[in-house]
Amino acid sequence: MSFKSLLAAGQLCRIFCSGRIIHPVVFDVHGMCGGFHGIWLDQEHCGVTYEQVALAAACCRANGMDSFVRMAMTNYSMATAFLEAGAGGLMAARIESAAHAEEFMQWVKFAPRGNRGLNGSGFDAMFGGKTLPQLSADANRDNFVAIQIETLGALEECDQIAALDGVDLLFVGPSDLSQELGVISQWDSEKLWDAYARVAAACKKHGKNWGTIAVNPKFAQRTYDMGCRMLSFGIDAIMLRRGIEATKSQFKELFA
Repeated sequence: MSFKSLLAAGQLCRIFCSGRIIHPVVFDVHGMCGGFHGIWLDQEHCGVTYEQVALAAACCRANGMDSFVRMAMTNYSMATAFLEAGAGGLMAARIESAAHAEEFMQWVKFAPRGNRGLNGSGFDAMFGGKTLPQLSADANRDNFVAIQIETLGALEECDQIAALDGVDLLFVGPSDLSQELGVISQWDSEKLWDAYARVAAACKKHGKNWGTIAVNPKFAQRTYDMGCRMLSFGIDAIMLRRGIEATKSQFKELFA
């Protein structure tokens, strides 16, 4: 199922992040282990390419999972290219204001909502199988769009951002936001939790969903209880490291 349909039904979207290890095995293993609804590809920190997005999106579809790309606001053409590659949606990183978020909405939506350039040769147009009016209507309706709340500017204007037409979800970045608040990685800080409460209230007011990183079980449960319905449970390289550490612990006498 798509992220949008799961969120519309009030279900928790369980996702994981990939960017440093883009390979079919990564997506197949997550699909086989079950429980994940999709992935987000980290273009901001890892610089994923069009080809990698096309591969990852295809692997996700084969495993019944959805996908979106987290991208920096540096290049309009990357937004449309990733959607044409087959990603189910996009998330904007380092948004500074409602006006900044609206600029992203103009990139990702066709007219009349935005000014995304029309091209009928991508996956989202069935490689020429859809007419341009069909492509426009389908994409504007179906593409998932998220805005990250991880700067003080975005936090200050989270109500206005949540009110934007076409925004499906606000995604709180706990690491960057804690840094901006002066409580870096202090996961029990009330200053951080006040910020989460502010985002949760804005989303409830405007009928939008919100998500975040599952920093630890206690943190994740608290966000879920506050209304969070998209949780990211891991990142490829860190999950690999944890697997290695668990293996070494299991055979600790032989690693002495």
